Amino acid sequence: MPRAADARLSSAWHPPVMLSTVNEAFLASAPSRFVETIEIALPAETVWAELTRDGTLDWCRGLQITWLSSRPFGVGTKRQAKLLGLLRVDEEYFIWEEGRRMTFFVTAVRPPAYRRSAEDYRVEALGPDRCRFTWTLAFELTLLGKLNSPLTAPIIKRMFADTRCHFEQLAAAQ
Repeated sequence: MPRAADARLSSAWHPPVMLSTVNEAFLASAPSRFVETIEIALPAETVWAELTRDGTLDWCRGLQITWLSSRPFGVGTKRQAKLLGLLRVDEEYFIWEEGRRMTFFVTAVRPPAYRRSAEDYRVEALGPDRCRFTWTLAFELTLLGKLNSPLTAPIIKRMFADTRCHFEQLAAAQ
């Protein structure tokens, strides 16, 4: 069966579920949270540019990001993420502090793994050639998400490790 037909069939079996919006407090109060902080030997501007470029996070195995909004990005920017070809989420940014912080909540998910979900990216300059990147994932899982939760932590930890490796390689190439 052609790939386009597979996508249509998958969409028919798993229509997107619309999620509730969240606010900043959800990042700290969510039932499931993962936080990774990485000190990077690169200027904050370089790290920010990597996080906002086309194809961002392509260094994370199994993750594909597509920006749906035009540049310049800001509050209201939309993008779509696909994880392992199985999970598709639509995202909308509700915090955007250019060069420092961007935060989104998930507006729709397929299949229905979350009730609510958000991510926060913070880049803090530690000097002219060093910065700290903090990535927070926060979510409230549905029953389906809970059934798959034994896979969640290893996948997220791998994404964090891939991100650390990407920035280490980028810094070594400078």
